[in-house]
Amino acid sequence: TMKNPVPQAASLLLEKLMLLVHVHIRPFLAGSGGETTPPVPGDYDTSSFKRGDLLEVPRTLFIHFGIYLGENRVAHLMPDILPSFTDDLQQIQQVVTNKRLILGVIARTASVRVDTVEDFAYGGSILVNHMDRLFEDQVLGSEESARRAEKLMGATAYSLLWNNCEHFVTYCRYGAPVSFQTDKFCETVKMIIRDQRSVLASVLVGLASILCLGLAPSTTLPTIFIPFFLWMAG
Repeated sequence: TMKNPVPQAASLLLEKLMLLVHVHIRPFLAGSGGETTPPVPGDYDTSSFKRGDLLEVPRTLFIHFGIYLGENRVAHLMPDILPSFTDDLQQIQQVVTNKRLILGVIARTASVRVDTVEDFAYGGSILVNHMDRLFEDQVLGSEESARRAEKLMGATAYSLLWNNCEHFVTYCRYGAPVSFQTDKFCETVKMIIRDQRSVLASVLVGLASILCLGLAPSTTLPTIFIPFFLWMAG
């Protein structure tokens, strides 16, 4: 039972809104423009990585995922607004800035792109095939995993609930798109909303969750909240 739900809800919202903009991918900001400082190349030993490996970069709150393609290349899904405006691969392939990333989250657009291990991990430690233990009988062949990733290259829709970086890698390596981070987030939201002692906390979490679900701007709040809270209470 939550002793003081409003402060805890506010803290949860701050953390989960960080997930929405994937700041765990770009933890170091430089300057007032929110741009990122490029990582120093050559920091990672890729000699033990194999084509088709699932790479996992834990952050303070969340995890970023990618599929290793060999030759210091990682395929991963990132929110990005730029593919909505141009087909110029040279521009799109540049390291995604925080502005591009945040606008991509808002517009629900992303791309499956290839970056170096350094750009993908951005200074974080890398776990290799750490999720295999959860899919013991479903691990696809390494080449099949890599080929699936390569076939999905390019612009795609983005959704925190239905199509994020974890959905991408689990589909490629295990054949089924799932996201344990999203499941945990939804359960936490349900837990807070079910605590009827705090209407304010419920409204705040409800608003954040509606943002996550990406409902159309023309939808009115009363229309949204009735089915939303019925769903959450189920």
